[in-house]
Amino acid sequence: MVNNTNGDSNKPTAEKQKNEENKPTDQVKEQQGKNDKKEQEEELSEEDQQLQSELELLVERLQDKSIELHRPALEHLRTLIRTSTSSMTSVPKPLKFLSPHYTLLKELHETWGESDNKKLFADILSVLSMTYAEEGQRSSLHYRMIGSTEEDIGSWGHEYVRHISSEIMQEYEILVDGEKNTDILLELALKIVPFFLHHNAEADAVDLLLELESIEKITQFVDKDTYERVCLYMLGCVNLLPPPEDVLFMQTARHIYRKQDKYAQSLNLSIRMGDIDLIKEDFDSCPDPLLKKQMAFLLARQQIHIETDDAELSECLNNAHLSRHFIALAQELDVLEPKVPEDIYKSHLENHRTAFSANVDSARNNLSSTFVNAFVNAGFGRDKLVMLDDEGKSSWIFKTKEHGMVSATASLGLISLWDVEMGLSVIDKYMYVEDDNVKAGALLAIGILNSGVRDESDPALALLSEYIESTSVAIRQSAIFGLGLAYAGSAREEIADLLLSIVSDTGLSMELSSLAALSLGMIFVGTTDGDITSTILQTMMEREDHQLNDSWSRFMALGLALLYLRKQDASEATLETLKAIEHPLGKQAEVLVEALSYAGTGNVLKVQKMLHLCNDHLDKEKEDDTHQTYATLGVALIAMGEDIGSEMSLRTFNHLMHYGESVTRRAVPLALGLLCASNPLVNILDTLSKYSHDNDSEVAISAIFAMGIVGAGTNNARLAQMLRQLASFYHKDATSLFMVRIAQGLLHMAKGTMTLNPFHTDRQIMSPVAMAGLLTTIIAFTDHKSFILGKSHYLIYSLVTAMYPRFLITFDENLKSLPVTVRVGQAVDVVGQAGRPKTITGFQTHSTPVLLAHSERAELATEEYIALTPILEGIVLLRKNPEYMEEDKE
Repeated sequence: MVNNTNGDSNKPTAEKQKNEENKPTDQVKEQQGKNDKKEQEEELSEEDQQLQSELELLVERLQDKSIELHRPALEHLRTLIRTSTSSMTSVPKPLKFLSPHYTLLKELHETWGESDNKKLFADILSVLSMTYAEEGQRSSLHYRMIGSTEEDIGSWGHEYVRHISSEIMQEYEILVDGEKNTDILLELALKIVPFFLHHNAEADAVDLLLELESIEKITQFVDKDTYERVCLYMLGCVNLLPPPEDVLFMQTARHIYRKQDKYAQSLNLSIRMGDIDLIKEDFDSCPDPLLKKQMAFLLARQQIHIETDDAELSECLNNAHLSRHFIALAQELDVLEPKVPEDIYKSHLENHRTAFSANVDSARNNLSSTFVNAFVNAGFGRDKLVMLDDEGKSSWIFKTKEHGMVSATASLGLISLWDVEMGLSVIDKYMYVEDDNVKAGALLAIGILNSGVRDESDPALALLSEYIESTSVAIRQSAIFGLGLAYAGSAREEIADLLLSIVSDTGLSMELSSLAALSLGMIFVGTTDGDITSTILQTMMEREDHQLNDSWSRFMALGLALLYLRKQDASEATLETLKAIEHPLGKQAEVLVEALSYAGTGNVLKVQKMLHLCNDHLDKEKEDDTHQTYATLGVALIAMGEDIGSEMSLRTFNHLMHYGESVTRRAVPLALGLLCASNPLVNILDTLSKYSHDNDSEVAISAIFAMGIVGAGTNNARLAQMLRQLASFYHKDATSLFMVRIAQGLLHMAKGTMTLNPFHTDRQIMSPVAMAGLLTTIIAFTDHKSFILGKSHYLIYSLVTAMYPRFLITFDENLKSLPVTVRVGQAVDVVGQAGRPKTITGFQTHSTPVLLAHSERAELATEEYIALTPILEGIVLLRKNPEYMEEDKE
């Protein structure tokens, strides 16, 4: 132990300890401080002492009157500071030893006259201020500004540059508040950005320019080595930025990709922004024909159509071979064999006496089997229930009641999904049946069949437009809704001409007008079309109150809202107009339009607004509270697509379930379904399972349906078990049992090969068409007694626009199947991480084609091929890697 040089070191230790204990704590601390200082002084090694005396000598020289001594002293100081190395946690030695002289040096600097020496002195003070200046004074920046600017800022080290950049951000805020000029700060920042980019600090470069509101300036500094990390970080920020900065970030990232000739990445961003001009520009300017085909597949996934003369490209854009690819996947996975509803129900596992078994031929039972059969065999083109027997007639369709026949015949369209030629030949026979319901079902089947694929001959338009003016209400409804499903997202003007007259004709029933408005909403989703908007608003104002009270009116509001999907503030004028409608429908439409305008943006202020609406406790007799249902769904709509927002909204729904009025409680399960479509998270399943036994039967039915949506197309075993238990629990309640059956059908949708989630391409792009279909079904469930359990159960088929295979299939340059090994695992967020972190975890190696779950990501296992798209999902084209050397196989 070092001997204390204090006088009391001779005292016996025990007594000394006692004295120490009796001293007040402050005194003890002071004493310790002194001791530490002395020990420190003693501990200085010879080198350190030499350095300290050298620095003190330099400080004295600077105080000297003779000016010629100043320059060498300053230069020596500079060399000492720059060459000093330090560990991560301690202050470099020269800075430490200069601390007592900091104030003196500052005063000295002020006394010098203007000269190069003074500028160099300012540079040195700038570095010292990093450690010793008082908080908030921004002295480093101040001295840097008056220093010798020709010197490279990076030469003082990384820590200094970061410190200066943080001070620039603070200074900028103060200057902007005082409305002063900020050009000089920007000039300095643009010297710092290249330094950051070359030293793997891309995030710091982006943050600095974000604070200075000049993010677009980063494009000039990014090169082939840094663009990936810069864009990854920028796109990671998009969800957290307020508008309009979020769009600016995407535009800047797109510019960077275009500069680096990364057309596929650039196209993905143009799609994400929903800007059709940019999409065309990206697509047309791509020089590589194979990459262009890959881009055509990306556009087809989003159902964006671009006119082109090239027949092959046109086929890719039209999704023409989707059915063929899907069947090939089914063959590979060995799931081609048709299933019957009983294979799904597995009634023998339900633990109740089969007094009320599936054999009872009730119409409701047969209807649920129809839906289950349609969803389970969707897209396979074969089943054992509805398709024809030898005599060319299917007896099953006639086992359902009148309105049940519509859904039963329409299920043919879902079974033959995407295969237009074969599907039409199957459906054709039912077009000539006397019964209007069967005919209506056949028309709807044609609409469903053409959903998501385009055919140059437009069979759906040709066949359905004939029946738009039919005298039978059922046939008209099916023709109108069929057009909506077949042409969702296509924005075809000729269909608008057909349907607008039905919307505006106040002599027609609310049912037809609302369905026409809904179909227009689906066809023109996210286009903010002025004619349709004004027609729907006009109709809402002209209709009598008793007509607007009709439950169907909600679809008119939804049709209007779909036009503004994700268009943010473009809907403001419409919202103002809706305020003028005194009927409660005005308020409902207002909530829907606002929620859809900000869908998937995570806009916090809008979520708060929706929550305020849910909060009001309204008296049902005096006021209409339906808008609260939509506000609850609005929370999920706005929060979806962004992990943090989604997680926060789950807590909110929990509160609403506890304290909300019954109208919001009924919407919560549906909101959960919307938030996690085809993404069966354990906590969500448990929550919904709890709600499915709720005292309020409406909450229970919503929860059962939501379980179907959450598990759609995943074959989740845990959920299958839950639904079987529910089937036993509700075996005497026909209504709830009907819902359990539909949920079971959705769970095993396409035998577990499809998804309903509107987000794709690594969960970054939202498909407006999928969103429209999902929402239509969910809105129908906000009053399931009138629609799903009434005569309009065919509205469940609107899910077809959201159905898409969750596959990854790989093709060679001639679009022939090319099996390669890929690793599939849980996606990991690697934004801003150092080095080359792994993007997936817990992976398994498979050979393509493979299925991807909602939160999974795939990457090629070898470097033999190069993928033409940055994200392996859907249809991926591969090109042989010219630099690949096959390893010697011993």
